[in-house]
Amino acid sequence: MPNKDRALSEIEYEALANLRYRIRKFRQFSGKAAEKLGLTRQQHQALLAIKGLGVGGRMSLPELADKLFLTPPEAATLAASLQEAGHVTIDAKQKRRATVLLTAKAEELLRRLTSAHLYEIREMAPELMQALRMLQDHRQMEVAAWMQ
Repeated sequence: MPNKDRALSEIEYEALANLRYRIRKFRQFSGKAAEKLGLTRQQHQALLAIKGLGVGGRMSLPELADKLFLTPPEAATLAASLQEAGHVTIDAKQKRRATVLLTAKAEELLRRLTSAHLYEIREMAPELMQALRMLQDHRQMEVAAWMQ
């Protein structure tokens, strides 16, 4: 088994630093794109989670909290801000399982944002993949050396 305590190589540090840089660069792009359309970063993340991970553009507040690493009260506050802006409706028939549903306004914002995000990801993909490959290739070489 490979030694977890071994010293990291310069290549691994470089690849990890490059990967983290690319992720930060994408996050910065994403936040600015959301803000241009009047959303906070967290609101955009919530809408995307509801659309992409919910069922039919619908998600319970506990699920939203889980997907965004929020406490349930934080998720409820976020959902309320989205409702106030006209991006979601909250179905609170079941108090403990309130459901958040995207509005047509939110769907349109997401369409615009997602299109821009996919373009940006596709532009960044070669550099991201290179950083990941460097980390993976080094790991495979380490395992191969251990097996000999």
